[in-house]
Amino acid sequence: MPDTDQNIIADLKDENKRDLAFHMLVTTYQERLYWHIRKIVMNHDDTDDVLQNTFLKVWRSIDKFREESSLYTWLYRIATNESITFLNSKKKKNMMALNDVSEYLMDNLMSDPYFSGDEIQIKLQQAIIRLPEKQRIVFNMKYFDEMKYDDMAKVLDTSVGALKASYHHAAKKVEEYLKNTD
Repeated sequence: MPDTDQNIIADLKDENKRDLAFHMLVTTYQERLYWHIRKIVMNHDDTDDVLQNTFLKVWRSIDKFREESSLYTWLYRIATNESITFLNSKKKKNMMALNDVSEYLMDNLMSDPYFSGDEIQIKLQQAIIRLPEKQRIVFNMKYFDEMKYDDMAKVLDTSVGALKASYHHAAKKVEEYLKNTD
C-alpha cells in the first residue's frame, strides 16, 4: 500500500483529521474513479451522480474499512457497486429487462455532450456495450485501466480464473463485432 494511502487511512480514523483526510482521498482518487464509473454508466452527468454517491458511501463507511484490501481496491469496489445499482435503478424506472441495457447505454453515450469519439471509438463502445454486464466491467477494467486480475478479483469479489475467462470471452466478442461491422 502506498505511503500516501497509509497516511490517508490513519488520518481518516482520527476524528480530528478526518475532514482533511477525506478531502485528500477525494483529490487523490476522484479522476480515476470518475473514469471507472464513466465506462460503466456511459454518461458524464450520470457519472457525476454515481461518483458523488460513491464518496458519500465511503464517508459513511470509513469506520468499516478493515484494511484487508488496499484503499484503491476498496474504493473501486464501492464505485463498481454504486454504478451497477445506478444502472439497475435506471432499468427499473425505464421498465427495461434487467439484461437489456445496451440500447440505453448507447443512447446515453451518444447524447452525452462530453463524448467526442470518432467512428472507430463509437464502434468499440458499441461492441463493449453489447457485452453482458459482468464481461463489460471486466473488459473495461483490464483493457482500459490495465488492472491486474488479482486486484480485479478483490474489487469484484470473484476468482482470478473466472475473470480471465470472462475477459477472454469479452475480447473475442468485441473482436467478432468489430470484424463484422463495416
